[in-house]
Amino acid sequence: MISRENAFALLKKHVRTKNLIKHCLATEAVMRALAREFNEDEEKWGIAGLLHDLDYDYTKDNPDEHGLKTLEILKEEDVPEDVLNAILAHCGKKEPETLMEKALYAVDPVTGFIVAAALIRPEKKLEVLDVDFLMRRFKEKAFARGASREQIRSCEKLGLSLERFLGISLEAMKSIASDLGL
Repeated sequence: MISRENAFALLKKHVRTKNLIKHCLATEAVMRALAREFNEDEEKWGIAGLLHDLDYDYTKDNPDEHGLKTLEILKEEDVPEDVLNAILAHCGKKEPETLMEKALYAVDPVTGFIVAAALIRPEKKLEVLDVDFLMRRFKEKAFARGASREQIRSCEKLGLSLERFLGISLEAMKSIASDLGL
């Protein structure tokens, strides 16, 4: 399987936006935390999170290609089939079926939601956030409108309550707060 080091080098090669790299790092951290929660392969789940938006700079104006271009980029790499399927599922190219696919589908928008919550606080830091604050913001339709509530709520298909999912996600992101600049 592709190493984390090689996956990160690919990310830096194909993703030019600093905030998108941070999003991928946040997604990796949350996927690793969920892998631990479910006793799954943390390395594999982390790679799925790290590489899930590898093609975004190429496909942002053509969303029909999102995910497919990533598979094209990764065809020469040693990326397991289940990771590739999770990448396709996160962007709606296949129905999320496996635990990893369902997890990545729910994690993708939750990282942006949590970043938005940190940025509205005067401190602009993850450390001041808690699950209660996130739950209150979640109910506000106008807050972080781009973070699909339906997609985030799909965490229930993992057997996790929204509260638990937000808690796991927040703690995972806090653990890499300095990498995220938050």
